[in-house]
Amino acid sequence: MFLPILFIFSLLPFSHSAVQDFCVGDLALPDNPAGYPCKKPAKVTVNDFVFSALGIAGNTSNLIKAAVTPAFVAQFPGLNGLGLSLARLDLAVDGVVPMHTHPGASEVLFVLEGTICAGFISSANAVYFKQLSKGDIMIFPQGLLHFQINSGKGVAIAIVSFSSPSPGLQITDFALFGNNLPTELVVKTTFLDEAQVKKLKGVLGGTG
Repeated sequence: MFLPILFIFSLLPFSHSAVQDFCVGDLALPDNPAGYPCKKPAKVTVNDFVFSALGIAGNTSNLIKAAVTPAFVAQFPGLNGLGLSLARLDLAVDGVVPMHTHPGASEVLFVLEGTICAGFISSANAVYFKQLSKGDIMIFPQGLLHFQINSGKGVAIAIVSFSSPSPGLQITDFALFGNNLPTELVVKTTFLDEAQVKKLKGVLGGTG
């Protein structure tokens, strides 16, 4: 798993203009648009630069049969200010990461195991999707709707990198049906009928 991660790192832009070697995030303090305040150097240890959870399979016993294990700044404070982060994606058979966006980052997906159908939609509504196999890489530009589906007969695993320590996430289905946006507004803005909207709200935990 480590060689693919190092390869993904080589694809990411890095800034060498920093005036200090690093800024390990002090998670005890509030963050801001620039990230977390720096931990005092005397309190920094090697453990701030090591994260081991990506070697552990995620729990895919859920509605979408998928699990994302993040290594974002909130879990891995050594990433603070470095402009990158990682995650592990586990997809059970028929697992899916529904249409979603990362408003704060572009994404690179590296398939470690299995087969994944992945794609994105441009702002001009052009669609780009492909069946990915072990060893394949796909890029998802910042802010664009994209998805991943396990299209094989076994589990699929991927490592994902982002061009931000806090990429953000909005899943379209939950944005429409997983909150208290009134049903009549969802009907008018999606062209779905009321019964369909209420059914999806029931599945995804929405009200209204």
